[in-house]
Amino acid sequence: MDILLSALQILATWQVLAALVIGSVGGVIIGAIPGVGPPVAIAILLPATFGFDPIVGLTALLGIYGSSMYGGAIPAILINTPGTPVNALTTYNGYPMTQRGEAVRALALAYAASFFAGIFSVLCLILLAPVLAKIAPMFGSREIFLAAILGILLVVIAHRGQMLAAGALAFFGIFLSTVGLEAVRYTRRYTFDQAWLASGVDLIAVVLGLFAISQAFVLLIEPNRRPRAGKLGTGLFRAMGEIFRHKRVAGVSAGTGVVMGILPGVGEFTAQFLAYTYAQKTSKTPEQFGKGSPEGLIASEASNNSVPAAAMVPLLALGIPGEELTAMMLSVFYVHNVVPGPGLFEHRMDFVVALYLALGLLNVIVLLFLLGSTRAIMKTIEVPTRFLGAAILLLSFVGAYSMRNSVADVGVAAAFGVFGFILKRLDLPTVPLIMGMVLGFIMETRLRTAMMRVTGPLDFIDRPITMILAGMIAVLVLMQVWAAVRALRR
Repeated sequence: MDILLSALQILATWQVLAALVIGSVGGVIIGAIPGVGPPVAIAILLPATFGFDPIVGLTALLGIYGSSMYGGAIPAILINTPGTPVNALTTYNGYPMTQRGEAVRALALAYAASFFAGIFSVLCLILLAPVLAKIAPMFGSREIFLAAILGILLVVIAHRGQMLAAGALAFFGIFLSTVGLEAVRYTRRYTFDQAWLASGVDLIAVVLGLFAISQAFVLLIEPNRRPRAGKLGTGLFRAMGEIFRHKRVAGVSAGTGVVMGILPGVGEFTAQFLAYTYAQKTSKTPEQFGKGSPEGLIASEASNNSVPAAAMVPLLALGIPGEELTAMMLSVFYVHNVVPGPGLFEHRMDFVVALYLALGLLNVIVLLFLLGSTRAIMKTIEVPTRFLGAAILLLSFVGAYSMRNSVADVGVAAAFGVFGFILKRLDLPTVPLIMGMVLGFIMETRLRTAMMRVTGPLDFIDRPITMILAGMIAVLVLMQVWAAVRALRR
């Protein structure tokens, strides 16, 4: 009870509440604009959050992260264009419902499923917080090092059909994390006598380039588009009650999202696939899936909206981000000298609970906002894409320069913007590179610390958790090798 009261005191300041409202409302609007998405918005806003208290900056970013998928469902349902990539599955059943005159019903189901899943995941994690607080101290340097390797491995495996490219980009990210002054002996690594590389390749500049600037290039090069959203009927709030007729699908989908969110590198897409497959296989009308099935729409929206809260578990408990958005948030912790990991659960449990409560509150804010302003948000769908591209490009360069007043950071952001654009054109993933940069730093520091107490190879895995993690890594590698051998034989 004392921890809960302390968490409420952390939240009960006008700065935190204002950041949460602005982030939540802004996330909905950003999610509703096709071609922008939360990675672009968070990348642009990231430099600005460094000047705030950590709880203020994180609640603003959490607001965008947790609410963008609500907004992304609007264009997915109304114009068959997902606002965010994870809303792509929503188009399968949302747009057919719009075509047969059930746009209000489809939006209501999407909002209700998202709200239920958001609250469900937060409640699960608050109940799990005491357990995590006991488990987290068991993770020392060796455990976190192996968990980081497992995280990178899961990220690579998640990109089926592109694992070689994903692995190469992850290793490139690890290499980038080693550039600059080495932390122990302060020797320069891979700087090539360039003074501006002594401080390393800045993560935020890379993030701005890969996500924001590259997307700006895409929007500017493609033909200018201005989608039309059409008209919306009434009865949005009343139609939300239909979610109670599909409690099983909503509950299983939300639970799937929580489990998949906790696993680093898995994320929304896997959660959606599993939840959608379950809903279709157990439905009385599986032939309706892809043609406007309410169950299919609920499964896709509930599963993706329960992931954000769950993805905070590896970030807060181990300091290991699950995907690119939590990797960006990790930099906010480091800037304010708040180190996520076992110590956070031991000494700052109120801070952790405050973040979970903020995630729950943002779902309430978003739902109230959507019920009153969906028609107004529909206007944002009609923003010309080239205007968006120019605005994103300008804001990205301003953000890159404002971090350290460095032209070099602008150059790095621009270079990775071109690199990110090439990756998009080749349909290659950008997430492994960011995860490699973040986890590479964690792996190096933790390995250095662990090796001080290790005298032989077997000493590294002489504890229960290290044995489990090492076993999981070995099993995953062997499974992929076996799959490759079978493919070659065929």
